[in-house]
Amino acid sequence: MNKHTRTAFMVAPILAVIGYIAADYYEEDQAEKQKVIQLMPVEDCDVINQSCILRSGDFEVNVFDKKNLTTVNSTFPLDSATLFLVDKNNNPTPYPLGMIQSPYYWHAETNLRELIGDPGQSYKLRLVLNIKGGSYISEFSTKTK
Repeated sequence: MNKHTRTAFMVAPILAVIGYIAADYYEEDQAEKQKVIQLMPVEDCDVINQSCILRSGDFEVNVFDKKNLTTVNSTFPLDSATLFLVDKNNNPTPYPLGMIQSPYYWHAETNLRELIGDPGQSYKLRLVLNIKGGSYISEFSTKTK
């Protein structure tokens, strides 16, 4: 074995480790860049009857209302969440959601049940969720069945 081959065998593992670490830093940097991703309803949403799932890839969010507490449950931990109730004139009323014991559950007291508590009523909602550098947004209608 000549000296060049020997040197290559000694340097290759070091370069592999450096490459692995550099790739990890690159991926972390890409994950923290600002991006906006749209969440889409899986089926018809009925927030009052706890049947509203929004999805984007592997990320899912369940939106439901119990006793005037509108809750968002997500598959990944959130940094912040805001729900907007949008009236007929397209004017949004923001409800910043507070964390419930873990970053997977967020809620706020809303008057959604008063607005669409009866079967057949519908209302437009907007949801903005923040995870690291990404914002997940959705505008959807909920209709009580």
